[in-house]
Amino acid sequence: MTTIDQEDFIQSIADALQYISYYHPLDYIQALGRAYEAEQSPAAKDAIAQILSNSRMCAEGKRPLCQDTGIVVAFIKVGMQVKWDAALNVEQMVNEGVRRAYQLPENKLRASMVSDPAGKRANTKDNTPAVVHVSLVKGDKVEVSIAAKGGGSENKAKLAMLNPNDSIADWILSVVPQMGAGWCPPGMLGIGIGGSAEKAVLLAKESLMAPIDIHELKAKGASNSIEALRLEIFEKVNNLGIGAQGLGGLATVLDVKILDYPTHAASLPVAIIPNCAATRHVHFELDGTGVAVLEAPDLNAWPDVHWAPSAASLRVNLDTITQADIQTWQPGQTLLLSGKLLTGRDAAHKRIQTMLAAGEKLPVDFNNRFIYYVGPVDAVRDEAVGPAGPTTATRMDGFTEMMLGQTGLLGMVGKAERGAETIAAIAKYRSVYLTAVGGAAYLVSKAIKKAEVLAFADLGMEAIYEFTVQDMPVTVAVDSQGVSVHSIGPALWQEKIAQQHLIEMRTTS
Repeated sequence: MTTIDQEDFIQSIADALQYISYYHPLDYIQALGRAYEAEQSPAAKDAIAQILSNSRMCAEGKRPLCQDTGIVVAFIKVGMQVKWDAALNVEQMVNEGVRRAYQLPENKLRASMVSDPAGKRANTKDNTPAVVHVSLVKGDKVEVSIAAKGGGSENKAKLAMLNPNDSIADWILSVVPQMGAGWCPPGMLGIGIGGSAEKAVLLAKESLMAPIDIHELKAKGASNSIEALRLEIFEKVNNLGIGAQGLGGLATVLDVKILDYPTHAASLPVAIIPNCAATRHVHFELDGTGVAVLEAPDLNAWPDVHWAPSAASLRVNLDTITQADIQTWQPGQTLLLSGKLLTGRDAAHKRIQTMLAAGEKLPVDFNNRFIYYVGPVDAVRDEAVGPAGPTTATRMDGFTEMMLGQTGLLGMVGKAERGAETIAAIAKYRSVYLTAVGGAAYLVSKAIKKAEVLAFADLGMEAIYEFTVQDMPVTVAVDSQGVSVHSIGPALWQEKIAQQHLIEMRTTS
């Protein structure tokens, strides 16, 4: 009988979470490298280059791949012959490992978990609790698959109770465009089929723990209905032309994973959960001999991609920019921002709304300024700020009319698309919306030379900062006329892909 020591289990959890915070799974990096080589869209290729360069930087510097260091999800299979030398239960041990990992001084990770989710939403400060799934299996070992799941991709999860004869592929194809770019494609789609509603969602999440192997599957061909469905969905989703960061391109998904389970004759539950560019998961096994050993990957296996700003990018001085200047910017145009950049996201916008409604003076002057939607990781060593990639801008849509109309805000920086009403407000006030690459947080942070909290310090990572930036890379997503690259880019590339398929069909017929 194997005895698992409490300290060994806790430290293994902590080590695994630190490991995945800065090491991408090698299969993901290699798949992304293949996508980079094949990509024909300049905007998408540049975004993938930033993600690949960011990945190498994080592996070398042991800093988080993304500022959103995730909600911890653990699948733990406990052998029925295992004996525990522990005072805590399994969930308590996982949470202690999370606490230890996220508070490690050398690489402190961002605490994103809030308690009382329907009420005060107070940050728990240590990113606990984790979501833990425990099952008893045959054997005398403990197997752990653990992930840190970002909120942007998790928020795009969908569940449908289809009719038994409905097309699963058609439902997926209707859902993926609705997901927008907030899940930071290219990534993976996890799909769960069958069981009950909650089982389908659990299957979808667990499927994301598997390695990327779609190219091997394409080479050998499908041997069952699930493999055939994976290949069908993979091809059809990429034919949508959504592309990296939703800018339009060839690679929207790098793999499609499916787990299924028997279901009621009257039911067809189907769930979909995407994994983002900050794909973070690892598997390890404990056999009673001590803490799990996780070998550092060989950086020589990373694609030889090193992003650098394009010489064609327009350099912008945020300290002297005027509304007249931004009228000439075009959707898809790349910019390099320098100067003073304000930050703020959900909680800060809500507080601003409350203060304006009460007639109170705001603590920050937003007139003629740009705001960056970000919740950065704490700085370590000589950093001005930790990894500081963009958060999903759509969550701030409800505040945009207020910010543009009542504060004099000039423009916004975030990730993903904006809603129709927000785009109308941007056009109304002759403003602009810019995107930074989600999944390139450490690379972006290198452009931030100074960070100072100006207001709402009690909100932690959601406080209003003033960043001093130098050559921060962004793309014009919505211009002052209300034209969105997230609309025109995918439409253009969907048409290009369709035309290419027609040419190929004519050539082979």
